[in-house]
Amino acid sequence: MVQVLYFAWLKSRTGCAEEQVSPPAGVHTVRDLACWLREQSPGHAEALADLAVIRAAVDQEHVSLDSPLGEAREVAFFPPVTGG
Repeated sequence: MVQVLYFAWLKSRTGCAEEQVSPPAGVHTVRDLACWLREQSPGHAEALADLAVIRAAVDQEHVSLDSPLGEAREVAFFPPVTGG
C-alpha cells in the first residue's frame, strides 16, 4: 500500500486530499503511478492530465517523475511552488 497525497488544485480535482492505493506490479516509477492513477476516476484523469505541471515527492523528498518508487510509503503530488 502507498499513501498518495494531493495538494492545491490536484486535491480539488481528484476529490480527495489523500488515499491508500495498491498499484499493480507494472508500476515502477512516480510517472507510472501517476499514469495508473489517471485511470482510477475522471477526477484523477483531469488532475494528472498534464504531468509537465506536476511535481512529486516520495517519502517527503522531492523527486523527478522518473524516480523509482522502490519501497515508497508515501507519494505526494503538487503544483510547482514559487516564492516571492
